[in-house]
Amino acid sequence: MSIDISDGHVKIPTTVKFTKLFINGQFVDSLSGSEFETIDPRTGEVIARISEGRKEDIDAAVEAAREAFDTGPWPRMPGAERAKIMLKWADLIDQNASELAALDAIDAGKLYNRCKAHEIPAAANMLRYYAGAADKIHGEVLKASGEFHAYTLMEPVGVVGHIIPWNFPSNMFFIKVSPALAAGCTMVLKPAEQTPLSALFYAHLAKQAGIPDGVLNVVPGFGPTAGAAISSHMNVDKVSFTGSTEVGREIMHAAASSNLKQVSLELGGKSPLLIFDDADVDKAASLALLGIVYNKGEICVASSRVFVQEGIYDEFEKKLVEKAKAWVVGDPFDPKSQQGPQIDKKQFEKILSYIEHGKKEGATLLCGGKRLGDKGYYIEPTIFSNVKGDMLIAQDEIFGPVMSLMKFKTIEEAIMRANNTKYGLAAGIVTKNLDIANTVSRSIRAGIVWINCYFIFGSDIPYGGYKQSGFGREYGMQALHQYLQQKSVVTPIYNSPWL
Repeated sequence: MSIDISDGHVKIPTTVKFTKLFINGQFVDSLSGSEFETIDPRTGEVIARISEGRKEDIDAAVEAAREAFDTGPWPRMPGAERAKIMLKWADLIDQNASELAALDAIDAGKLYNRCKAHEIPAAANMLRYYAGAADKIHGEVLKASGEFHAYTLMEPVGVVGHIIPWNFPSNMFFIKVSPALAAGCTMVLKPAEQTPLSALFYAHLAKQAGIPDGVLNVVPGFGPTAGAAISSHMNVDKVSFTGSTEVGREIMHAAASSNLKQVSLELGGKSPLLIFDDADVDKAASLALLGIVYNKGEICVASSRVFVQEGIYDEFEKKLVEKAKAWVVGDPFDPKSQQGPQIDKKQFEKILSYIEHGKKEGATLLCGGKRLGDKGYYIEPTIFSNVKGDMLIAQDEIFGPVMSLMKFKTIEEAIMRANNTKYGLAAGIVTKNLDIANTVSRSIRAGIVWINCYFIFGSDIPYGGYKQSGFGREYGMQALHQYLQQKSVVTPIYNSPWL
């Protein structure tokens, strides 16, 4: 896949290198021979045909991962040796950043320049972060009561099934894979059927880096077949899923009714952004807009419910609409574009349907609300005011560039309304008052709260949900520990001079 950027624009190639399943270190056809199409959301046209993994392919991948865990070198390798291979993989990602960014842009409608400058390097750095932890996994010596010596071991959980979404294909791949590899696990990863291309390329680079066969298996396919097979598999020890709350429930049920495997879930959100009277209105408006249009609103922590205190509301609304109307929606390979197309036709139509619901329920459409152009899945940044808390657009996760703008009077009202959701993934606060910031951040039931900023993630900042936004944490050492089990070992002590 060659990429030409000599004229300031990326020329998209017509061929894709990797389209088959990656099982036990080899690219192979699906056992059924079935394929599916991956679509370019800029045009609605087919990019490539991808081998479709089904239950029998998941079985083969799990068998390879089980063999690699039970008898292979990866879990038995010193942590420092695992780290060397992970660091080499990270370097290979950096060397192929342009091609990987192009794959995520053409497959997911993501901005090419942002992918190349930020998201692909962040994926490589995620590997480096956990590579640094691979040789620092240890238990502790315990002071046992009685004549016993006791200590704990931290052991890899085993074979892990990763099921990742389509909105951040590279980021989600390495959020899951990096800590699991550092812990010494082996794994089967199912990328979203909408975005398999970069995942398969990463598998190729993993092989080049020296990750042993069977340790990482990548099986594109659909949720009801491949995803369900992972969740219910008797030889998978843990499943980690990012996606919708509805599918999260199905995965928990499958895990419970099979081998009671461990589960971690990062699910939906309907995140509030609370802007108080003392805020800088212009900066707050910019932050609020970014919170809903970043990645075209296809992000689980999007600030889709914006609450503004009444003293600045009118000025804020005016500035917000001005900024939204100036936001540039266009081809993700165009450097001028600030927002690309929605992921696919289904999501595109879902978002437009929610916009129609907002109109019918009596919300005021301040700007946007329509598709852009007659080709591809582009939608204007859309802002509704006069939104009531029980409206569909204020309750459901839309996963698109649609904001509900609301007014509040008191801190107590803002907290109550912010928490009036089944979700609890993220929240934002804009204020210069430390007391307000402290009170509100401790009162909102969400896994991460940003004060005077938004979308600040980092390898060392744990992130996850409250309520129906899931459980378990990504990032930080907390993520590493999700792929480890603690074992206590006790032995008698005879004739010791001390206990």
